[in-house]
Amino acid sequence: MLIALAAVWGGSFFFNGVAVRELPVFTVVVSRVALAALILLLILKLQEKPMPRDRRIWLAFFGMGLLNNVIPFSLIVWGQQHIASAVASILNASTPLFTVVFAHFLTSEEKMTGGKLVGVVIGFVGVAVMIGFDALQSLGTNVVAQLMCLAAAVSYAFAGIFGRRFRTMGVTPMTTATGQVIASSILLLPLMLIIDRPWALDTPSMAAIGALIGVAALSTALAYILYFRILSTAGATNLLLVTFLIPVSAIILGVLFLNESLLPKHIAGMALIGVGLAAIDGRPWQAIRRLQARTL
Repeated sequence: MLIALAAVWGGSFFFNGVAVRELPVFTVVVSRVALAALILLLILKLQEKPMPRDRRIWLAFFGMGLLNNVIPFSLIVWGQQHIASAVASILNASTPLFTVVFAHFLTSEEKMTGGKLVGVVIGFVGVAVMIGFDALQSLGTNVVAQLMCLAAAVSYAFAGIFGRRFRTMGVTPMTTATGQVIASSILLLPLMLIIDRPWALDTPSMAAIGALIGVAALSTALAYILYFRILSTAGATNLLLVTFLIPVSAIILGVLFLNESLLPKHIAGMALIGVGLAAIDGRPWQAIRRLQARTL
């Protein structure tokens, strides 16, 4: 599920890049969450599952929507107007770093260990190697846009921790995904109407419309079904390791569909990411130690 989530989320950078050429930030973000809300509501309707009416649950939906959609989506789309997707990916991959630190202080069961810290650092180095250090040379420009993407990573980290409460509330992953995009749509719609004035915009091209449908259906509706299912079973820290895998999916999609080449740095980066994931998860090292103990 983590690999599948990385693949559909990796596509969001591409879809955003296409849409933002013709449409302003809040129009792109509202289209993304509103279309996703309609899709998820239709699925719940077909499954004959009603949305909860508990006020406490809906307050949690609005909190999750703010942290996981409104803030990071807006900041990333704004940032992609000014910096390359490769740089945005590097900055977005810092999310687990923030998550490990925040989870240490805000949770009782996800304390930071030496293995987690080492794993996150190794994974981050792997992302940098895979994208190429030439991309890092542009980190000195458009500082505000880069800070916006870093702030989005911080918001994602808090969202991963905040979202753990839905499991104890008894809310299913599908319902949580639907509730948060509905809440996000309600929060963002006034901003779009006031700032973007969508009725005054030129009619977007089919490419832009297709990008909006893609980012809503794949990178949001499907992605959040996977997101909350992983969150409920693997925890916030393991879930946000997906940010390391997103550049991997982007490169693979580029090789398969855009005639881009797979370079040695990509293979090296993927290997480092795998080592980092293993270090944070811990189970591979435990298996190795058990095997060594048996041989001794």
